Amino acid sequence: MIYVYLLRSHAAPDQHYVGLTTDLKRRLADHNGGKSPHTSKFTPWRLVSYVAFSDQAKAAAFERYLKSGSGHAFAPPPLVTAAHPPRRIALSGVRSSRIGFAHRAARHAS
Repeated sequence: MIYVYLLRSHAAPDQHYVGLTTDLKRRLADHNGGKSPHTSKFTPWRLVSYVAFSDQAKAAAFERYLKSGSGHAFAPPPLVTAAHPPRRIALSGVRSSRIGFAHRAARHAS
């Protein structure tokens, strides 16, 4: 599975990061360990939400969308504000969950 994930900084709650990975736990540890120049100055980070994809191209397209102007309009209120805790997101053709409650994703038709 390929994951598009959203992080929020504990140190600077207005700082968010969107990324793509196949290993969420390792990637979060990398961010919190200062291994990413884009996130090292705002450690520690908290996983807010993620979406699991079976298709790399769809995952990359969704990541690009979240990083776009339209995606910025979508992401903050429902996904990353303090008023909204981490949660599952229902999108057609994908399965999502919080990292602590991850479960096996069903096989999806492309």
